[in-house]
Amino acid sequence: MPTTQDVIAKANVTIDAPPSEVWAALVTPAAIKQYMFGADVRTDWNEGSPITWSGEWQGKRFQDKGKILQVQPGRRLQYTHFSPLAGQPDTPENYHTVTIELTGVGGTTQVTLTQDNTSTEAARKESEKNWKTMLQGLKKVVESKTH
Repeated sequence: MPTTQDVIAKANVTIDAPPSEVWAALVTPAAIKQYMFGADVRTDWNEGSPITWSGEWQGKRFQDKGKILQVQPGRRLQYTHFSPLAGQPDTPENYHTVTIELTGVGGTTQVTLTQDNTSTEAARKESEKNWKTMLQGLKKVVESKTH
């Protein structure tokens, strides 16, 4: 039987812009707020630094948190993520690792996002739906700046 580490949510999108422009939207709080469900993000984007997302989701205030694991500008962003709204205790085994990879293809960018440690198949599907929505928002924000 697979462990929750093995249940991975995946989402991807192709954005009609170079990786540098997609990267800028991934690490600029004002841009993030436009595509990540209105969340205010706080971090210095350095490996090992804390990151928080706060705002309101479906009528509930939230403050999610995590730690920046990897920053490769224009290529890869990886962080841990914990949401108290999930109803789990704030312990290491309840954190997800989110990895966002950018691959330049011609003048476009392929964005691939994975989230590990998804507890059930239903939770994986819900996470994928949310991440796909977020990536479509990212695409809109980036492409509206470049067109």
